[in-house]
Amino acid sequence: METTTKAAPMNIRVGKRLTPSQIVGQTFLVIGILLFTLFCFAPVLLTFVSAFADEVTITQNGFSFWPAKWSMSGMSSVLRYGDKLFTSYGVTILVTVAGTFIGLLVMSMYAYSISRRGFALARFLSVFLLIPMLFNGGQLSGYMIFTRYYGLKNSLWALILPMCITTMNVIILRTYIANSIPNELMEAAKIDGAGDYRTFFQITLPLLKPSLAAVGFMMATAYWNDWQNALLYISEDVKKPLQLLLVNIQKNISFLLNNTNVPASVRAAMGGAIPQYSATMATVLVVIGPIMVVYPFFQKYFIKGLTVGSVKG
Repeated sequence: METTTKAAPMNIRVGKRLTPSQIVGQTFLVIGILLFTLFCFAPVLLTFVSAFADEVTITQNGFSFWPAKWSMSGMSSVLRYGDKLFTSYGVTILVTVAGTFIGLLVMSMYAYSISRRGFALARFLSVFLLIPMLFNGGQLSGYMIFTRYYGLKNSLWALILPMCITTMNVIILRTYIANSIPNELMEAAKIDGAGDYRTFFQITLPLLKPSLAAVGFMMATAYWNDWQNALLYISEDVKKPLQLLLVNIQKNISFLLNNTNVPASVRAAMGGAIPQYSATMATVLVVIGPIMVVYPFFQKYFIKGLTVGSVKG
């Protein structure tokens, strides 16, 4: 008796072919994105090139992507501060890390509280959160409070606390919790006997990572670029952050340019010409360099944290 076996049909998925109009449209889209990327990257490239360009060449020919002469005078004028630059980098890193960590912890707990439907003070705390966004006492009153009553003059806490909590960041975190974390999950934890602290730290906080990364990157950037609070509250050199030190470097260069009695030895040490433009670009490069290195690692969380929390599932 002959037995015949029937081969099972193979399911081959063939992708849908694009029409000529779709191919043309996608080609133009890719070209547009590439041109836009180059358009956005051009200022960064110009900053990097100008930081190593000769000052006389910049003065005569203007800024160029390929200068006629290269020089380290601009970068050397910034790196000449050596120990101060290293100390200021340490202060900025400490303030950025501590401020971002404390701010994320406090704001996430605040956002969790006002997102709970059964919390009696949720409405009051929401309105209380919006008041500083609409009304501000001004810089003078803030300076008096922080220095006279809080005693934070020449304290690193004066660089951390004023920027620790912002209304918009709390709203982003609260929206993410309300729209992206199932309420049934929290109710199940409550039925199992978990309190609010355990529900927050073991359930809500791990699921909040994309939004925390997005808000944390914005906070870290704000802390990294801040120099006005340091100008107001910090007078000791060992506590000055990087941005304030670079502002002082620019002031010193402007003083040398506007002072006709600058010794010849100083000008000779700077290559014969005080590097105003190249030093400015070197200053910008020193500031944005670490942010450019860190950003690619946070990009996916940055986009996901802003988009997922804004769409209700």
